[in-house]
Amino acid sequence: MSDSGKKFSRSAVSLRYDSRVNKAPLVTAKGKGFIAEKIIALAKENNIPIKEDPDLVHLLSQVDLNREIPASLYQVVAELLSFVYKLNGEYSTQTK
Repeated sequence: MSDSGKKFSRSAVSLRYDSRVNKAPLVTAKGKGFIAEKIIALAKENNIPIKEDPDLVHLLSQVDLNREIPASLYQVVAELLSFVYKLNGEYSTQTK
């Protein structure tokens, strides 16, 4: 999808996933405008991969902070995590 939105209307959501602690990824930060820009800047500063997907951001924005994503989003977030693992070269065949 193209990013045709204006900067001030940009949204961002960050996720954290540790299978040893949680069953599903947690929403750790979310925001629009200036807050979104700060989330994105921090991700870039820390070499955290960024995937632009306005539809997914919209859905994840509805999840409360520090809450696991709903089961209805597992598949799409699993695809996102796969993207991140590919970028990091950290493919693992390990299970819990």
